[in-house]
Amino acid sequence: MNWVRARTGLARALTGVTTACCLLLAGQPSAVAEEGPTPPVPSGLQRGIDDALPPPALPAAPASPIGDLPPELAALWHAVQSPPTGDPIFDTWPAGLDAMAAGAVIEQRDITAIAAPRIDAPIGRAVLLKFRSTSAAGAPSFGTATLVVPAAAWAGPGDRPVLVDNKPINSLGLRCTPGYTMAHGEDGTSSSAIDALTPTTASAVSRGYAVLIPDHEGPFMAYAEPNVAAHVILDSIRAVRSLPGSEFAAGRFALTGYSGGAIASYAAAMLLDDYAPELAEVVVGASMGGLVTDNRVVANSFDGKFASGVLLAVVLAYAREHPEILANMNHLAQWVATSPLNNVCGEALGPLGVVGIPLEIAANIPHPLDSALADDIFARTDLSDRTSAVPLYIYHAAHDLWIPLEGAQQLYRTQCDRGVPAVFRSEPGEHVTGLTTGFPGAFDWLDARLRGEPAPNECS
Repeated sequence: MNWVRARTGLARALTGVTTACCLLLAGQPSAVAEEGPTPPVPSGLQRGIDDALPPPALPAAPASPIGDLPPELAALWHAVQSPPTGDPIFDTWPAGLDAMAAGAVIEQRDITAIAAPRIDAPIGRAVLLKFRSTSAAGAPSFGTATLVVPAAAWAGPGDRPVLVDNKPINSLGLRCTPGYTMAHGEDGTSSSAIDALTPTTASAVSRGYAVLIPDHEGPFMAYAEPNVAAHVILDSIRAVRSLPGSEFAAGRFALTGYSGGAIASYAAAMLLDDYAPELAEVVVGASMGGLVTDNRVVANSFDGKFASGVLLAVVLAYAREHPEILANMNHLAQWVATSPLNNVCGEALGPLGVVGIPLEIAANIPHPLDSALADDIFARTDLSDRTSAVPLYIYHAAHDLWIPLEGAQQLYRTQCDRGVPAVFRSEPGEHVTGLTTGFPGAFDWLDARLRGEPAPNECS
């Protein structure tokens, strides 16, 4: 798929929207749902879009690692994936995953020469790892992560500790991951900033800690899917601990992340007991800031508003792990999802929403956020009934316009009630500035956990 085809598709899409709107203004009646268990009937606008705009012509799909799908849905699923990077460590689906244990190392590559200039601290080596992991549905999958080891020998007690730095990847394209950037450098398409606003990796390396940076969106770039993120993160820890002659086998690990990275850190803390119980004594804490705790609340607050571009990107990303979503995309959404927009990095998602596109324009069912499908997806990605396996440091900007402060406050109260040692901080500013104002306190807390100090508990 190239930009010429994309422009043609988007032009057709806009024509379809215009035609549909004209039909509605001319008096085309809206669909009325009949009584009984009938499928939802598209609205007049949605029917107008699909009548005016044909679906994209897609090639037949090859065998899929996600399981058996009807042919048309399989073709669409393949077409909405991020294009390959050209690097097999990210692109190639390994054979024999069924026979591997979760976290088993599949491949590793020394990327020190390329990665070192991107880290503002002296490093001894950087290794790109590929390992067995698990999809959102529980099927064998794989993950990638980068291990950064300081140049200086560890002078503290025991094995060298590791900070698991979950970057806010927030992207749809495979070239947008920190792993690809650190392995290839700036190529005009990747996101080159490893420590964009806060020096998390460099600060940890300067203190002698190794840093593990997972590509936590998984091989399908399932942005904000918490099950995938948790599995990749926990399997990356397993992979590092299993390396031959590993100096991390008995070391402490701590998790950190902000915004999209906070979703990943939070999910790993909440799913650790179920997915990787052997790590309960290994992971000593998790820090998370600017966290989405209620997907339904945030989806409704983003829909049709300035953050609608992020919501639409998340829906597409979720569809890569939950392909039933694709069956409810109308022709307009199919054209957009199979265009080069499926390969954009995070910095492009905000501008995509400036016109406030509602999700209903992309669906073939009315009120998609209130549908049975949405209920099912929200339920599968809701971790509010989980108890963290590790102590928590939760922080949130007091004036966050994107994500309500109340969700973080409720998470803190709930985890306190369940006996989890926790700390909560309300930081000045809005979502972006909350990262910088909250960083010093969060890093000090993580530093103390990695040094072996007991976690404070401010629950009252």
